[in-house]
Amino acid sequence: MPGPVVEMEPVEPQSLKKLSFKSLKRALDLFSPVHGQIAPPDPESKKMRISYKLNLEYGGAGGNESQAPKGKETGAAQDQGQQVAGASNALALPGPEGSRNPPMEKSQNALTVGPSLRPQGLNDVGLHGKGTPIVSASGSSERNFSTSAIMERIPSRWPRPVWHPPWKNYRVISGHLGWVRSIAFDPSNQWFCTGSADRTIKIWDLASGRLKLTLTGHIEQIRGLAVSSKHTYMFSAGDDKQVKCWDLEQNKVIRSYHGHLSGVYCLALHPTIDILLTGGRDSVCRVWDIRSKMQIYALSGHDNTVCSVFARPTDPQVVTGSHDTTIKFWDLRYGKTMTTLTNHKKSVRAMALHPKENCFASASADNIKKFQLPRGEFLHNMLSQQKTIINTMAVNEEGVMATGGDNGSLWFWDWRSGHNFQQAHTIVQPGSLESEAGIYALSYDLTGSRLVSCEADKTIKMWKEDELATPETHPLNFKPPKDIRRF
Repeated sequence: MPGPVVEMEPVEPQSLKKLSFKSLKRALDLFSPVHGQIAPPDPESKKMRISYKLNLEYGGAGGNESQAPKGKETGAAQDQGQQVAGASNALALPGPEGSRNPPMEKSQNALTVGPSLRPQGLNDVGLHGKGTPIVSASGSSERNFSTSAIMERIPSRWPRPVWHPPWKNYRVISGHLGWVRSIAFDPSNQWFCTGSADRTIKIWDLASGRLKLTLTGHIEQIRGLAVSSKHTYMFSAGDDKQVKCWDLEQNKVIRSYHGHLSGVYCLALHPTIDILLTGGRDSVCRVWDIRSKMQIYALSGHDNTVCSVFARPTDPQVVTGSHDTTIKFWDLRYGKTMTTLTNHKKSVRAMALHPKENCFASASADNIKKFQLPRGEFLHNMLSQQKTIINTMAVNEEGVMATGGDNGSLWFWDWRSGHNFQQAHTIVQPGSLESEAGIYALSYDLTGSRLVSCEADKTIKMWKEDELATPETHPLNFKPPKDIRRF
């Protein structure tokens, strides 16, 4: 037997427009009981916003108490009240002083919120959203600020740079008859030597800048120089494919290292072992035994000219930079590549090892980058771009890094933060073309207080810090980066 049929009550057909109006009326009844005017803000919310800002500024714990819900509600009403109180804190906005709106109590009861947990922020925002002027009863208007006014300002984690005095040129040395391409300092810090496109090596007194000696023997420009700290030897390399060892007691060549197939562009001495490293246009970094003149390794792996090299006492003991845009770490025991860094997009013409920290910087036309040793983790880019080919760079123990560009620009950087605190430009020697304003080599003396630059106008310029400069006369104009580029 089928059960009794239950007749459904007829449902009144309602149009979509009518339903929309109903929903809109319900929303207006809930959030704005007085339709004709925007409800005035709650003075308590303004006090709460001020105490919240004071709490952020001074780090006190007192502001937290004022934001805590007063009274003791139980059950679901208490949980709901806490959520609404959180919303009111986030939306507490400034506005004109005024009393509470009495009709708000009706919606307050509907939300079952205790008297201390009234949703203050909802009335403050109004129907027009943020940024709407609120007109008070007296007629004055006040800007309704966005919630960014009370958002916590997260301090930048970027390290603030140390103030360094600006550097100034105090001496110009003339004497070479061609571009000055390379420089090296004596371990006793009494003299330095420079190699030039006039095929000579000149030795200069550091204190007075006077010429002490001229050495001839190369038949092309000299691109690399190094002075041994353990022997009375100086090493030179040039475009004539030759690598020479000079005895400074006799002032003559005592050894030549043959093997490069093209010009030699860079040269470095190992700090603890008697080996010599040279890199050149044959895309190979060659490792030489100083005494026996034998080639220990040919470190091959680069696809283009090896134009920068430095050595360390611990692994990676050899680091090379190349025109193929890569930097390679080499294992000196096996003569193999340990790591290849591909962060640069242009030729890596210059690298500088920090004298104290386990990190180094590399320069390319796209950027100057800092890497951690021994693994080669990328740390950060320097915060400005020199926008030229960077031929050379040097860093001292105080954390001042100098980079020399092909256009004659000499920029000084704070090592830790990457802030560029000075942009100098070399002045060409009288009679030279403006296009000869190029810096090919930079080196600090052993104290780090004097910088020597070798330039395309055939001069050697010496730089030192300005003793009269103070943080007041040369303020630090530093803005931390908004985003840290990780490539």
